[in-house]
Amino acid sequence: MELQIVAKKENPLLSRVEVTFKAVHKAEATPTRDAIRSELAKQLKTPKEGVVVARSKSSFGRFETLGYAKVYKSKEAALAVERSHILVRNKLKEAEAKEKKEGEKAEKPPKQEPKAEAAKVEPKPEPKAEAKAEHKPEGKAEHKEERPAGKEAKKPAEKGGEKKEAKPEAKKAEPRKKEGK
Repeated sequence: MELQIVAKKENPLLSRVEVTFKAVHKAEATPTRDAIRSELAKQLKTPKEGVVVARSKSSFGRFETLGYAKVYKSKEAALAVERSHILVRNKLKEAEAKEKKEGEKAEKPPKQEPKAEAAKVEPKPEPKAEAKAEHKPEGKAEHKEERPAGKEAKKPAEKGGEKKEAKPEAKKAEPRKKEGK
């Protein structure tokens, strides 16, 4: 892997050097953060603990990776300024969130046990579902009968007759469509 420094900028407020780099890696896999950090440390003559790779991106079909890194004078300076998830990615800090999540996972299995018990109770509702199925067709039949009755009550019988006449006219239009095919 060949590492080329494209741009180098001093940032005296945060006491660091910001570096844009290009890593050419022919016939090799994409370089890891650790490999990039060690190569930057060699070129800039600083300790590896002070180098933080913020991002690195390689393009499909190309053998080069472009990235951005920050070089501090010491590890303590990096820990004071950098965000914690970036420090975890660069292995300068241990991940604390994972330890908390493991504790939460231990709490979740008791919640899953009642779900298993609920699965055992499921055969009991099946007969209720069959009973409900019997009631539904009756209810639907009643509703269908009520709806036409309700419409007829709202509208005079003559208007309903006119609509029935319009429907056969629509049927006459269908043979025209067949002729068009």
